[in-house]
Amino acid sequence: MGMVSEFKEFAVKGNAMDLAVGVIIGAAFGKIVDSIVGDLIMPIIGKLIGGLDFSNYYIPLAGQSTGMALAEAKKLGAVFAYGNFITILVNFVILAFIIFLMVKQINRLKNEEPAAAPEAPAEEVQLLREIRDSLKR
Repeated sequence: MGMVSEFKEFAVKGNAMDLAVGVIIGAAFGKIVDSIVGDLIMPIIGKLIGGLDFSNYYIPLAGQSTGMALAEAKKLGAVFAYGNFITILVNFVILAFIIFLMVKQINRLKNEEPAAAPEAPAEEVQLLREIRDSLKR
């Protein structure tokens, strides 16, 4: 089998296509979660902590002043950007929790089996019923 035909067979298999769709949806979903964390949750947390953008919290390691934004401080030297790390950590926790809920729901739906139809009686039981019914007549 040629390499092109092998690749074609691999690419159109269900697993490869499912993986591709999952990666694309996951990337888009990740952007949504990034926006939720960066635009909605972290500003509220920052307001509660002191009114600053939480992702701009850092400890200067090269003598910079702490009054400037993180991007400016990074241009001047090394910084310990713990606020950015916490923002990404919160992002991960939210994303992991949402994925957990989705997997839990999918597993619950997979485990629900439709109600089984009543089984037909065994052949011997059916024959005995027919004999009983014919004797009653």
